[in-house]
Amino acid sequence: MPGFVAVAMAMVALFAVPHRFFVAATFAAMAIMMVVAWSTGRVRVPRLTARYITIGFASALLLYLVFFAGNLAVRSVGFPGVSSSSESTIYSLIASPSNPLLLQIGVLAFDAAGYESFFRGTLQARLEPRLGVGSAPAVAFVDACLHVATLSPLWVATTFVADLVWGLTFYYGKNLSASLTSHFVWDLAIFVIHPIS
Repeated sequence: MPGFVAVAMAMVALFAVPHRFFVAATFAAMAIMMVVAWSTGRVRVPRLTARYITIGFASALLLYLVFFAGNLAVRSVGFPGVSSSSESTIYSLIASPSNPLLLQIGVLAFDAAGYESFFRGTLQARLEPRLGVGSAPAVAFVDACLHVATLSPLWVATTFVADLVWGLTFYYGKNLSASLTSHFVWDLAIFVIHPIS
C-alpha cells in the first residue's frame, strides 16, 4: 500500500507540474514506479523473444487503430466537453520540437518500462489470482482514476482504453515483454512517428 501511495503521489505531481518540467517529472515518476515494482520482488527482467515481441507489435497496431477510429468519432460526432485539440496538447508535452528525438524516445521507453512494471507487473499480477482476466479492466480503472488529476476527460478515457489493451496483452501474453513492447511501440507511433490529429 505505501508503494501505491508513492506512485499515486508521483503521478499527481507529474500532471500538476508546469509543462516545461513535464519531461523531467516523467523520468522521476517512472523511476518511482520502477523502484516500487522491483522492490516487491514480483517483477523480473522481461524475456524478449520473437513471440512476445510479435504479440506486442500486434497489440500496439490494434490499439493504434482503436485510437484512429476514436479520433474520427470525436471529430465527427462532437462529444460534449471532449475535443481532439486536447489530445494534441497531450502530445505536445513529449513530442515538442524543443525536445530532441533521442530524448523523446528515451522518455517513451522510460514511460513504458515504468507503467508496465508497476501497473501490469505488480498490480495486475497481484490481482490475477483473484480476478483472472478481470484484473485487466480493474487496473485500467485504477490508472484512469489517477489520470483524473489531468483534468482532461479525453486523457482519462484514453488511459482506460490503452491500459485495458495492455492489461489484456499482459494477461494473454503471460509475460511482461508483450505488454512492454506494445506500450513502447504504441507510444512511438502515437507520439513520434504518426500522431493522430
